[in-house]
Amino acid sequence: MKNRVVRGIAGTFVLVSLLLAVYVNINWLWFTAFVGANLLQSSLTHWCLMDKILERLGVTDEVKPGQKC
Repeated sequence: MKNRVVRGIAGTFVLVSLLLAVYVNINWLWFTAFVGANLLQSSLTHWCLMDKILERLGVTDEVKPGQKC
């Protein structure tokens, strides 16, 4: 479950920053690059700050009975 939330948050950040770059200021693309760099870093090191934040908020990897993965 936690992995799905992390991917959902990352995807939302990318899409929102792209919209902000188009409609507000092109410099929002730096935020898109930051999200991409963090995704690449977490794939190489297996450490993700968002994963730790969600863990402290109580989001777990386990699937509860009756819940689809």
